[in-house]
Amino acid sequence: MIIKGKVHKFSDDINTDDIIAAKYLVSTDAQELGKHCMETISPNFSQAVSPGDIIVAGRNFGCGSSREHAPLAIKGCGVSAVIAKSFAAIFFRNAINIGLPFLESLDVDKINDGDIIEIDLASGVIKNITQDKIYKTQAFPEFLQQIVESGGLINYIKKRKGR
Repeated sequence: MIIKGKVHKFSDDINTDDIIAAKYLVSTDAQELGKHCMETISPNFSQAVSPGDIIVAGRNFGCGSSREHAPLAIKGCGVSAVIAKSFAAIFFRNAINIGLPFLESLDVDKINDGDIIEIDLASGVIKNITQDKIYKTQAFPEFLQQIVESGGLINYIKKRKGR
């Protein structure tokens, strides 16, 4: 699976309240949540995202509460993947559940806001098209790619059961 998009860069310790403020947790509609994604730290973020764009961040992305709303808001605003130095464990699980691909890479400091990058999930290759550079990270496991391609864990299970 290949993902290509413009980078939206964030720092370390982006917590779930930064991703989607608690006042919006009355909805589980991804598109509605997406309208408010990152608005406490980047008020125009959802308007700046084009479908397929990619978040690149520092350490401990998705820390804080265990709400599944956070990756849902990211996916709902059109972001197709997240690359960070590290992820909070609960965000990791919630992202898998809704089919949002994520990669850990220590090379995120080399990627700039606005760069166009291409991610090959199967090989773990990140191409920075803007800078003409290539970074290598761990490949996204095949079964996780299947979950992403199915649109999340529930759809993956239904597909496997033939529903």
